[in-house]
Amino acid sequence: MMEPPIKTAIHSNQIKKVKRKSSLQRKESLQGYLFIAPWLIGMVFITAGPLLFSFYGSFTNYDITSHMDFIGLKNYIRMFTNDDLFWTSLFNTLYYVVISVPITVVAALLLAVLLNQKVPGMRIFRTIYYLPAILSGVGVYLLWMQLLSPTGLVNTVLDWFGINGPAWLFDPKWTKPALIFMKLWSVGGSMLLYLASLQGVPKSLYEAAEIDGANAFQKFRHVTLPMITPVLFFDLVTSTIGGFQIFQEAYVMSQNGDGGPANSLLFFNLHMWNKAFEVFDMGYAMAMSWILFVIILVLTIINIKLAPRWVHYEGEKNS
Repeated sequence: MMEPPIKTAIHSNQIKKVKRKSSLQRKESLQGYLFIAPWLIGMVFITAGPLLFSFYGSFTNYDITSHMDFIGLKNYIRMFTNDDLFWTSLFNTLYYVVISVPITVVAALLLAVLLNQKVPGMRIFRTIYYLPAILSGVGVYLLWMQLLSPTGLVNTVLDWFGINGPAWLFDPKWTKPALIFMKLWSVGGSMLLYLASLQGVPKSLYEAAEIDGANAFQKFRHVTLPMITPVLFFDLVTSTIGGFQIFQEAYVMSQNGDGGPANSLLFFNLHMWNKAFEVFDMGYAMAMSWILFVIILVLTIINIKLAPRWVHYEGEKNS
C-alpha cells in the first residue's frame, strides 16, 4: 500500500531536518577544530613529537653528531648496573623531596593560618610574604649564595646566639639542608592557595563547633583541615612533582654545575643535563628522563589512589 501524501511529506521533512542538523553539526565541529588548531599543532610538534622522539632515542646511542643506532635496553641496563652517579643523583633527589615537601607544605599552611587573622595591616604582611614567590632565576640563587657563605648574613645571625654556623654550600652534609632552607623562603605561592581556601570555610561550621565546646585546636583539627584537604592534596602532588624536577638551584649553586662538593648537589636532573650537554650522551639522557617520568607517574598515581581516604570535597556523599 502506498503511504498517504501527508505522511510522506512529514517523513521527507524529518529527513531534511536530520540532514540539516548533521550538516550544522559538521560545520560547528570544523569551526571548533579550527579554533583549537594552534593548540593541536603545538601539542604535536612541541609536546607529543619530542616525547615520542625521546622515547625512541632512549633505545639508541644518539650523541647528536652521529646517527641513531638502535641498541635496545643497553642504556637502561647501564643506568642501573654501571653508573654509580645515577644512584647518587637519585638518592639526593629523594632526600630533597622527602624532607622539603612536608616542611614546605606545613610551613605554607601555618603561614596562611597566621595571615588569616583579622589584625590591622594584615594586607601588608600578606604582600611581604608573597613577594619572594614571584622572584626566581639566577639572581635569587646568587643572593642566597652570599647569604649562605661562611661569613654571610645567616651565619652572622647564628653567631649572635652563640651558634657556630656551618659552611653551608661547602660542606657535603649541609648542602641539601641549605637548599631546603632556601625553599622555605618562597612558600608564598602555596600560602596564597591555603589562605584563599581558609577564607572559603563557612563560618557556620566554626559557630557550630563553638556551641559543642570545641577549642581553637579542635576547630582547626575537625573543621579547618577537612575543609581545605583538596588544596592540601593539590599542593602535596605539585610540590612532589616540582621536587623531583629540581635543577636550577643545584646547577647555579654547585661548583661549576657539577653537583659538588662531593656530588652532594648532584640531583637527578643535573646528572641528566650533564650526560646530555656535557658529554653529549643524548640516548642515555633520554633514558634517564623516562625513568624520572615513571617515578613521578607512579608516585602521583599512589597519591591519587590514597586521596579518597583523607581528601574531603564539599557536598560529596559518604558511601
